[in-house]
Amino acid sequence: MSDFPASYYAATANDDARHPHLVGDISADVCVVGGGYTGISAALHLAERGYDVVLLEEMRAGWGASGRNGGQICTAFNKSMAHIEGLVGKEGAQICWQIERESKDLIRDRVQQHKIDCDLKWGYLHTAVKPSHMSGINETRDEWARYGYEDTAVLDKSALQERLGTGIYHGALWEGNAGHLHPLNYALGLARAAAEAGVRIFEDSRVIKLEAGTNPVVSTAHGTVKARFVVTAGNAYLGKLVPSLYHRVMPVGSFIVATEPLSGERARSLIRDNDAISDTNFIVDYYRLSADRRMLFGGRANYSGYEPKDLFSYMRPRMLKVFPQLADAKLEYAWGGNIAITLDRMPHMGSIGGNVFFAHGYCGHGVALSGMSGKLIADAIAGTAERFDVLARIKHQPFPGGPIRTPMLALGMLYYRIRDILS
Repeated sequence: MSDFPASYYAATANDDARHPHLVGDISADVCVVGGGYTGISAALHLAERGYDVVLLEEMRAGWGASGRNGGQICTAFNKSMAHIEGLVGKEGAQICWQIERESKDLIRDRVQQHKIDCDLKWGYLHTAVKPSHMSGINETRDEWARYGYEDTAVLDKSALQERLGTGIYHGALWEGNAGHLHPLNYALGLARAAAEAGVRIFEDSRVIKLEAGTNPVVSTAHGTVKARFVVTAGNAYLGKLVPSLYHRVMPVGSFIVATEPLSGERARSLIRDNDAISDTNFIVDYYRLSADRRMLFGGRANYSGYEPKDLFSYMRPRMLKVFPQLADAKLEYAWGGNIAITLDRMPHMGSIGGNVFFAHGYCGHGVALSGMSGKLIADAIAGTAERFDVLARIKHQPFPGGPIRTPMLALGMLYYRIRDILS
């Protein structure tokens, strides 16, 4: 039976529930493919509406990005609201902002409703790597204020240094309605809630074929599911299951290290208020403290498709550039995994034939947006598709390059690394 990849999250998982693999032919109202936040959320919301739901997961629920990510609950999308207005108009942008705000409320509500022990904390800092980045910080604050979000503050370099034990940044945007959590424990808590709501979860059940049409059939090596609706929620691990989606999302590697536990005083000297942090580079560093006061430091996005052999050596210099005072801190865990990006850095969602729904490509904002996407899919299946349709009408171009798209993307990312240096 599959297990989780080694990580700090796997070592501190608080639920070891296992689910059987699919054997034989069954039927359901909805078959969900993928046991991450999107799939579990869709399944849970549908079950609460009275639908008979089957969820198929290739490995274990929470095995992919949902159980390995940085745990950062971000505000908004990877693109500015001005950009989104250009895609869907002002009314559509208002709906997108409502979706964004509700995505974080959904996490808060699910944690409380289902008593999910996932170390949920609020508070977030967007740190300016260059003096020139402060104009973008102010623009973001002003743009969010126009949409009614004012739980923010712009900090100059001095004010930031009171909160963060590093002098490399030139200021920051702080916000109170974003934060962080233990991502695997959150995923496991959602899966438990879904099972309790009646969702039939099958693990070690890789989907090898999806036959769309009026009566879709989803096949694994040992069984099939006949359903009225199908939800594909594989994100970076969807592969070529749905050929028309393959070239519109790209897996990107992201990596994290975790130090040994730090003393309370030392942890507070690094991040005074236990905020989550990410910087303003295109290829970001992101970090936070765990509940047991470890520094969890992530970044170094890899677009080549290859994972470095020694993640400790790969990530340590990045961490020490921000916090040189951690030079004596032992690194106890290092891990990585794939997130999914789209060419225009907006989530890709929609339907095929009116009964096969999909959502993926959250571009680093998936902790909040993926769960909300699952809810929007459930709403659409139940007949309330207005909000789903706003995001579904965004046009997504395929990544260029066909079979050589990965090296082309890696070459393209070299431009952004140079831009981060020179900006």
